[in-house]
Amino acid sequence: MLAPAHAGHLGLLQNWIKSGAAEGSFDRELASDSAESTLFFANLSQALVVGYFVQEDARGQLIRCATSGYMYCPDGTGDRSRPIGFGLFKALSNIGFELWLTGLDRAWRGQGHGRGMLSAMLTTPAGQQAYVVRVDRTGASGATMQHLLESLDFTAVRDTSELRWFVRGDAPADIAARVRTAPRVRTNMH
Repeated sequence: MLAPAHAGHLGLLQNWIKSGAAEGSFDRELASDSAESTLFFANLSQALVVGYFVQEDARGQLIRCATSGYMYCPDGTGDRSRPIGFGLFKALSNIGFELWLTGLDRAWRGQGHGRGMLSAMLTTPAGQQAYVVRVDRTGASGATMQHLLESLDFTAVRDTSELRWFVRGDAPADIAARVRTAPRVRTNMH
């Protein structure tokens, strides 16, 4: 079961993201209390309240990106107030959305919840337009995420030294070509 993410979830999201960053699943900078990490979480808080995240584009200009997020509570637990995972979508100019950040509480991994959560997330309004996912190739959960995406009809279409880009099988024909040739952007804390 999914519930919309909101500002009241920020503490939980921050804990999961910082923990994931410390283990190598997210940008390691997010595990620290650096100025960049503080700015990221302030921006994430704003995204949860007003629905957009501010970031630099390929030209170095600040832009607002529409965001949508969900918290995942497994069916059968009887407690919808205790999410065990999350997924956040961010708009990509003229493409739709990307599955931007996602995570599952370590205690619930390996029980099919990752696939269940991602499947449910892809049925949401943003998820139906989420044609792109970037995965940290060297991240602690990179291989698991790649396996999950492939099982959900995503195909790897581009590799950089840090990232592997996936496009969903039902994406409009030009999206894979656009992802292959997109300008390189700063990957830290995107």
